[in-house]
Order: sequence, then structure tokens, then C-alpha cells
Amino acid sequence: MRQRRERRERVNNGGTEERRNGKHFVQEASHSSVSSFLCVIAVASVLSVSSTQAQVRYASGQNVVPVFEGWEHNADGSFNMVFGYMNRNYEEQVDVPVGGDNFLEPGAPDQGQPAHFYTRRQQFVFKVRVPKDWGKKDLVWTLTSHGKTEKAYASLMPVWEIDASVYQQNRGGPGELGEPDEAPTIKVEGGPSRTAAVNQKLTFDAFVVDDGKPSNKPSQSGSNARVEGPLRQAVVRLDRGVRLGVVWVVYRGDASAVTFEPQKIAVADGKASTSVRIARPGTYMLRAYADDGILLDSADVTVTVR
Repeated sequence: MRQRRERRERVNNGGTEERRNGKHFVQEASHSSVSSFLCVIAVASVLSVSSTQAQVRYASGQNVVPVFEGWEHNADGSFNMVFGYMNRNYEEQVDVPVGGDNFLEPGAPDQGQPAHFYTRRQQFVFKVRVPKDWGKKDLVWTLTSHGKTEKAYASLMPVWEIDASVYQQNRGGPGELGEPDEAPTIKVEGGPSRTAAVNQKLTFDAFVVDDGKPSNKPSQSGSNARVEGPLRQAVVRLDRGVRLGVVWVVYRGDASAVTFEPQKIAVADGKASTSVRIARPGTYMLRAYADDGILLDSADVTVTVR
């Protein structure tokens, strides 16, 4: 990994999220040393309380932090700005409609960002393409939730460049480190819009094309889904033993009203099918991610329920 990507830091709940060689680590905030012996006991008590507070897990009531993951080159000379987010809650899924509390600038407020936020850290959620003459400007994602406003600033600074190896190490992907891989492509049959009655069963057939890589060798990324962290928290993650799959999520709309049967499907002969039922009227954007364990592609279907 190039040295320019060796260290990246972001604010996390109660500490700092560090990115080294494409991996994220969480380090709790440090405390100042105690200079006076007479204050040792008192300060030790304060430190104990502070440490406990820093590790509190909030079920609900906390905000969502937008995250700039990095930028990618496109073959035509343009760039992708890649974003994710950190929902500081362990149980509450937060909805922030696109608009004054959820927008990107410059440009149109709606640039494909999510409006439904699953719990904890979700990486590589969406991309915004910018032209090859973008220059030194920032693309800013502003998100306000639970009364707090956070911003993610995306730029083409060299330190933020990402490639397949960054995805591999962060997502715990299989294969040799640096093994060549092309992202799968996905298409959902039937077009991008559907209408349905409440609780009507809809069937989605997703067709996926992939290069057959990465190999099936065990992950060498060092990421561990058995410990608390982004890999374990990810909603878009293949089940063990699946080499190529499709994962459906609620991208915009009330996820509590949506049931996928199933949510994760292994691709067989280039196809992955699921069904969905939606229990309440409204407009829902559902997103299907094709996942080869490292790289992703996505397709959206908007369902209007009457």
C-alpha cells in the first residue's frame, strides 16, 4: 500500500477512527497525565468515570455522521467521490429525507445519497461522479439528525485515493492482497419503478455479471468480522461461503415496513431472486448491491405503495 494512504483519521463516537493501510481502527480519547501526587486518587476517579462514559453504547438518540471514504479514477478521466456513514446508535435506524437536512453541494441537493441509515458504520454506500476538471473543490455532504449537523468534505487530495486493495482490506475480502478484480455489474429486471398494494408480494430478479475474481483463498486483509468494528456492523456483507451474492437494503423510506424474503441471495447462473412485502403506504427506494466480496455495484428500484 502506498505510504500516502497509511494514516487517515475521522471523529468517531467517544474517540478517533483511524485508517492505516486501508483499515479502520478505533482509539479512545486519551487523558492528560497527572502532575500532582496529591491529586492522583481524585484524578484516577475522574479518569475512570470518563473512560466508562467514552465506552457507553447508545441504543438511540444519537446522530448520524457522514463519512468521505475516498476517491476513485474512472476510465473517462472523471472521478468518483465515495461516501459512507456512521450511525452512532446501536439499535435506532435513522431516517433523514433528502432536503434541507440531507443534501450535497455544489450541485443539486439530491446526488444519490441515502435517506435511511442503518445502525453503526456502513462503508462505501454511494458514489458521486465529478468531472475530470473538478480541481481542488470540495464536494460537501451535510446531514442533520437528532438536532446535530455534521459534514463530510470530499476532495481529490492524493492521500484520499482508493483502489481495490482498500476495499479488500476494509471489507475483509477473499483472495491474495492486491489480486486483480473487476466489480460485478447488476441489473434488476422490470425497470426502476413499481407500484403495489399494501403487503402485496413483489418479486425481483437481479442479473449479475462478474469476472470470477477474487479467488476463493481465505481473506488476508486482517479484518475480523468476529470483533466489533465496521466489518461486523456492515449490512452489505456476504454470508460465509458465498462467493458472489446480492444484498437488498432500504435506501430511502421506513425500513420497519419492508420485509425481504430473503435479504441476501447467492448468485446462481448469473441470477439472484427475492421477494418483498411493504406494510405501509408510501414511496420506498430499495437498493440491490451485487457483491463479489471486495467490490460492489448497485441498482435501485422505487416502489410506490398505495
